[in-house]
Order: sequence, then structure tokens, then C-alpha cells
Amino acid sequence: MSQTDPAAIESEIEATRARLAGTVDELAVRLHPKEIGKRSVAEAKGKLYAATHTPDGALRVERIAAVAAAAVALVGLIVANRRRVAHRGRRH
Repeated sequence: MSQTDPAAIESEIEATRARLAGTVDELAVRLHPKEIGKRSVAEAKGKLYAATHTPDGALRVERIAAVAAAAVALVGLIVANRRRVAHRGRRH
């Protein structure tokens, strides 16, 4: 800041103040919980799409089938475990 003209200095201060206010407003929006949630959901959707689709947009059936098989196996394990625990409770 080599300017010594008071009007020029005031003008530069006002411009800096306006930039700072804009930056603070932008940070407030970015850090708002709803905005963080929106970005997280959008990011998760993007990752899911990338994992289930090829670059040309075709479904990756083998990946979807693997996830479905894992989900069925997990449900089966949970059901079997609950039955085992329930059966144990009846024996005692």
C-alpha cells in the first residue's frame, strides 16, 4: 500500500472489507450443517454411481450382484444367530 491519498486508502480499505465480508459469508454457508449434509449426500451418490456404472454409463452387474449376495449372506447370518440365541434361551 504505497498510496498516501486518503481517498485512495479509504477506497482500498472498503474493497478489502467487502472481500472479507464475502469470504466470511461463504465460509458460514460452507460450514452450515445442512450444507455439509448436502455435500456429503452428493458425494456418496457420486461414489455409488461410479462403483455401479462403467465410464460409459452401463451398469456393472457383477458388482451389484456381489453386493446383493453379501447382503443376503449378512441377513442369513443375523437370522441364524437370532434363532440360535432364541433356542438357547428355551433350553435353560
